[in-house]
Amino acid sequence: MRLQGKKVIQLVSKDFEDLELWYPLLRLQEEGATVHLVGEKAGEVYSGKYGVPASSDYAFDEIDPANYDGILVPGGWSPDKLRRYDSVLNMVRHMNEHHKPIGEICHAGWVLISAGILEGRKVTSTPGIKDDMVNAGAIWHDEAVVKDGHIISARRPPDLPPYAKAFADLLAES
Repeated sequence: MRLQGKKVIQLVSKDFEDLELWYPLLRLQEEGATVHLVGEKAGEVYSGKYGVPASSDYAFDEIDPANYDGILVPGGWSPDKLRRYDSVLNMVRHMNEHHKPIGEICHAGWVLISAGILEGRKVTSTPGIKDDMVNAGAIWHDEAVVKDGHIISARRPPDLPPYAKAFADLLAES
């Protein structure tokens, strides 16, 4: 259980990409990490794009990112909602400033864009937001997984196995 004692924030909001939320969460739990679902309200049930529900453990404002070892941002349409909360952007900025693992997949790059942390960073995303990523100063690559320091990014659900492994590896090293 190489991730025993590690704590990770998994952001959640309405219309998350079901696999992009659940696959990394379960993968990290299998290795012993504690993963908390964090949404606008504690105990709220959010539905994914395909109807799979996820209940938040905590509200954004209840979380102190200093107590966590990393953060995951799922894709789907939820990143467009998540990036509107200062508390979410502050969590991402905190993780960035402390070089803690940040995982983003698909449309999750929108949250990192709004947090202002992509200037000069190598990343990937769904090709649909490539221009947004580049306009935010990122160096975009069309690859399954891109690791730039503490930021792990992936394009879409077929990339989940190498993405979750890369995040777990980085978390184990931190």
